[in-house]
Parts: sequence; structure tokens; C-alpha cells
Amino acid sequence: MTLEQLIAQARTALDTAIATRRQEQDALVALRSEDNLTEDAVREQVARRDAADAEVTHRQEALAELEREQAREEEVAALQARTVSAATRAPAYDQVARVGAEERTYRPDTDRRGARFEADVAAAFLGDYEARSRIERHMAEERTERGDQLRAVGTGAFAGLVVPQYLTDMYAPAAQANRPFADAMRHHDLPAKGMQVNISRVTTGASVDNQATENTEVANQDMDDTNLAIPVQTAAGQQTISRQAVERGAGVESVVLDDLFRRYNTNLDNKVLNQATTGLSAVANTITYTSATPTATELYPKVIEGLSNVEAAMLDMASGDNLAVMNSRRWYWLQNALSDKHPMLSQPGVIGQFIGANYATAYGRGVRGVLPNGTPVIVDNNVATNLGAGTNEDEIYLVDRQECHLWEDPDAPMYIRAEQAKASSLGVLLVVYGYFAYTHQRYAHAQKISGTGLVTPAFTGA
Repeated sequence: MTLEQLIAQARTALDTAIATRRQEQDALVALRSEDNLTEDAVREQVARRDAADAEVTHRQEALAELEREQAREEEVAALQARTVSAATRAPAYDQVARVGAEERTYRPDTDRRGARFEADVAAAFLGDYEARSRIERHMAEERTERGDQLRAVGTGAFAGLVVPQYLTDMYAPAAQANRPFADAMRHHDLPAKGMQVNISRVTTGASVDNQATENTEVANQDMDDTNLAIPVQTAAGQQTISRQAVERGAGVESVVLDDLFRRYNTNLDNKVLNQATTGLSAVANTITYTSATPTATELYPKVIEGLSNVEAAMLDMASGDNLAVMNSRRWYWLQNALSDKHPMLSQPGVIGQFIGANYATAYGRGVRGVLPNGTPVIVDNNVATNLGAGTNEDEIYLVDRQECHLWEDPDAPMYIRAEQAKASSLGVLLVVYGYFAYTHQRYAHAQKISGTGLVTPAFTGA
């Protein structure tokens, strides 16, 4: 996992802790307004609020430490870029990365359509060292100013490529479901070699029992394991654009690349959810919810049943870091529900009078909220909505986040820019590709809720 990914996870954890602390404070205010207020109840709620406050501080310090580490890495990289031997003269002005008051390498006032940027990209691939130097300087500027927004895009020629922000600010890309669930999975760096990831699973454990009598044999069971072979998959897409569009268009190449990268992410996320045999939908144990008039209060016990099954499958290997994954239409349907019923047990981060909490985060920005028992929700529109006999059902998935594994190349997705192959037709071929592997089956724990109770929702307030 890269430092940027760790920082993104730390920010999500801090957001969750802040929301929990806010919920506990709201609960304390609500408690103090009740007529049958007791000192013990207030003391207990204050303790919960203080514990949530301590968690915020802990998450804040962890994020600050990672950000300090990132700043130091960038500082060292900048020092390395400026360091030359004593025998070498000082670098020219346009060979040093400068951010802030200094002018950017590519600017809208001097390269409004991005022609210079695209020409440098092409020249760098053909071995032009000056063009490559400008691209690398531009990347240093982007990492400094937008490091928390960038996903690594590796190439064979240089460490990465990010289109200048001003070239992509105004165009309207095709909307994609992108990769909310894939970003929430447990990430690993894909091994450098091989087309298979192997995991040993103990399927028969040892045995322990009371000794029958003194000097008699104690319990014995030979342990056995089974290899879990996880294939490394290749995702790729291509687009041929005319040289006229590249050389005389307004940022055409950057728009095409952006669309390819986002479709790559959407494909990966769709596969980890819906791929035959290995996707989450295929491997999850089914809990059927049948109803002609479905309501949120009917559905919720099925969620609790699923979470119970997750823990029963994991036992002492359960991390407690559970997730509910659902389509956005199901998330908004749950928010539309109104009820006068309250849970019998209080839950962390949820006020008893309400059926969960909405964190009001945007799509694809991490946890969207929590269910009544405090389970975080990931909203992902790669969750299919054409399931069931009527082809109008969706599913809700319940998993232990730490047992949803995703291996990715740290530089993925990568791309190839080929001119020679399409030279006779004045075309430029762009190919985006990457390798990944995933599994939800290290432990057979995943659950899914499906059935007629999850048809296209009607927003009736029930």
C-alpha cells in the first residue's frame, strides 16, 4: 500500500471518528433534555462522548504523522532533484521544480489547449530528454499541490503522468460508478512476478480434549491445509484517436485517457462484486428477504442476521471491522423510512431515536453513514439492480472488511501510447491496462441479502 493510500484511509477513519463523536454529543444533548433524566445516565453518556473524543484525537494524530512523513518524502525528493555534483554547474532556471509563487510548467495563459503538454508527452515517449524533464517537473508540482487527490498512473518512461488540472476542470466526462467498494477493501501490493497468488488455508485443525485417565493418550488430530489459488487478472481498454484530434484539438488526448482510467476503475470494482464464481455476489451466503410490501423495519433484522452469520463464520478471527455494501437506491430508500420504534440496546455512534446516521459524504468518498447498530455503509452503484425473477432486484452485502483482499500493482493503471501501429491512417493508439487479484474467500464469511423485498424501491416513508 502506498503512503497516499494510507493517508486516504487515515482521513476516512478520522471522518468516521468525528461523526461518531458528533453523534455522541448530540445524544448527550438529547439526554439532558429528557424529563426522566438521571445522573448515572448522563455520566455514562459523557463517558461515551469522551471516549469518542479520544478516538478523534488518536485518529487526528495518526493522520498528522502520515502527513508529516509525506511532507518529508516530498522534501527529500525535491532535494534529490536539486542535488548535483560539485563538478556540475547549477541547473538552468527551467530545469528546477518550483511551486507556489513560481510559474507552473504548463499554464492556461501559455498553453490554453494543452498542446504543449501533449506534445511533451509524445516526445518523452520517443526519447526527448528535455520533454521528459518538463513532464517530471510538472509531476513534482502536481504531487506538491494535489498529492491527496492523485492516484498513481505509471508508465514505462517516467514515474507517472497527471493531466494539468486546468485542462480537465470544465469538460463533462461520462459518469462512471468508479470503485467505492474496491477502495474500501484490504489492499496489498501485487507481487512483481507470476500470474497467481497462493494462500494456504488450514482446513483441518489440531484437537484438544480432556485426558480420559492418567497415562493414556491425549487427543490428537493431524492438521491439514488447502491451497487457495487466486488468479492475477489483466484489465485493459484501448482507444484510437486521429492525429488531427491530438495536434489540433483542445486537450483531446487527456480527456480520452481520463475516461479510460475511470472505466478501468469501474471495471475492477464491478469484477470484485459481480464476477462469476469469485465475485462477492457469487461467493456470499444468501439470506432471503421476501416481501410484497417491503419496509426498512422489515429489512433491518435481515441485516443483523447477516452480521451474526459473518461473526459466526469468523469466530476469533473476526476483526469487527464490518461493512454493509449497497446500491445508492437502497441507501436512499433506507433514509426515507420513518418509524416510532426505538432499539432496545444503544449502539456506538447512533442516537437511539434514529435508524442509523447519514454522514452526508459524496459518492465514492468513503463511508456514507452507519446502520442502527453502527455498521458503516459503502454505497456502490456497481451493485447490480437487474437481479431476481423480475430483473429488478438489488442485493446488500455484509462482510468483514479485513477479509476482502485486493492486490494491485502500485503503479496501476498503466498506459501505452503507440503511434507507429496506426501511422498509415494518422492515428494514435492509447491502451490502458493493469493487473489485479482479489478474494473474499480466505474465510467463507460473506453474506448477501436478496429476494423480492429488494425490488425497485418505492419512496413511501416506510
